[in-house]
Amino acid sequence: MKLIELNKKEFKKFADKHSQITFHQTEQWANLKNETGWTPYYIGLKNTKEIKAGALLLAKRLPIIKKVMFYSPRGFLVDYNDKKLLKEFTTKIKEYVKEKNGIFIKIDPYVEYQERDNNGDIVEKGNNNKKAHKNLIDLGYKHFGFNTMQDTLQPRWMHVIETYKRTIDEVNADMDSKTRQILRKNERCGITTREIDKNELKIFKEIMQKTSDRREFIDRPFSYYEAMWDNLHDSGILKILIGEIDFNIYEKNTTDELNERKSALKDRTYKHDNNLLKMNEKKYKSSNKQDEEAIKRLENDLDKIKGYKKEYGDKKVLGGILFLVYGNEVLSLLGGTLDDVMKFKSAYTIHYAGVKYAVENKYKRYNFYGITGDFNTNNPLYGLYLFKKSFGGHVVELLGEYDLPISKFWYHTYKIAFGMYHKLKNIKNKK
Repeated sequence: MKLIELNKKEFKKFADKHSQITFHQTEQWANLKNETGWTPYYIGLKNTKEIKAGALLLAKRLPIIKKVMFYSPRGFLVDYNDKKLLKEFTTKIKEYVKEKNGIFIKIDPYVEYQERDNNGDIVEKGNNNKKAHKNLIDLGYKHFGFNTMQDTLQPRWMHVIETYKRTIDEVNADMDSKTRQILRKNERCGITTREIDKNELKIFKEIMQKTSDRREFIDRPFSYYEAMWDNLHDSGILKILIGEIDFNIYEKNTTDELNERKSALKDRTYKHDNNLLKMNEKKYKSSNKQDEEAIKRLENDLDKIKGYKKEYGDKKVLGGILFLVYGNEVLSLLGGTLDDVMKFKSAYTIHYAGVKYAVENKYKRYNFYGITGDFNTNNPLYGLYLFKKSFGGHVVELLGEYDLPISKFWYHTYKIAFGMYHKLKNIKNKK
């Protein structure tokens, strides 16, 4: 078999049929990365009849040692369990990269290491790809370890909901009762979602900036979101949903519920006092107490709604999520919530809209994306996992990140130089 460069059409035809395909192996993603200094190459290992393996390779000149690194986002499109095929592909891709002055190739295969359940526990007798990992190690790939935190280019741990050939009712049944309750409450509050246009991109940037300030991470510049939109939106890969609250709907639904409670209390009291209906006295008092408490709560809510309308107007943006949709899944890449309206829990409604989209459009799964693989309750990111877990689904543990050295000398030099560079950068940032 020969390793050849493919044109974009040839590569897409092969890649779209592969089980490991994601947005990372699309022309649109390659174009986006090209704007940040990465040069794309589309390659395939081909016999006389068909392409047996392929990869999108991104190349970038390293600033310190003036050599080239290669990265195959989410790994090669190859059967990693077929050692003979993987060996041939590895041999030929090393020759290809060496000719282009490359010193190593980084991959992070979109391949599950071992099957896990919703609690993160390994499924007994479940599927695994330990053979794939062994094959990579045997062929000279350097593994970054089975890490639990997000210290690799892409998350190694994810949380997903299987959606293919399932109804939304079946998906709902797997959710925690509290999550379903929050979704119903959000609906009563008039919280809805909608897809934004490009001229509203600054709204999403504001959401992300506020979120990054609160959580103490560095957000992307607005120009990057513009580049993402320009390269990914028109093909349908990128979708940004925002959650909004309509205070008029919130007010109407609250008023209707208040009137129903008042009417029920009045009717029950009248029938009781006039002996029109026999009632258990204890149950009667309990029902009245529930209605009286609800009436008080709803009246307080109406007062709050008046305050919200005075402060925000009839509608208010609450939060947003950027989705990437391609291949087998709908993936929630990033999102956030505005600080002053976090109490409305719009993230539940926006994620649920993504889940419904995956179900209705017959995608294999909805991917909440990154979580920590440390399921200790003391972990600072444990709450994020619990939120995603509450929707049902299961944990996915991927193989992880690997480097394939081409030049051992230059690869070793790069590792030293890269380590020193980041050490100095951290010292500078602390000043």
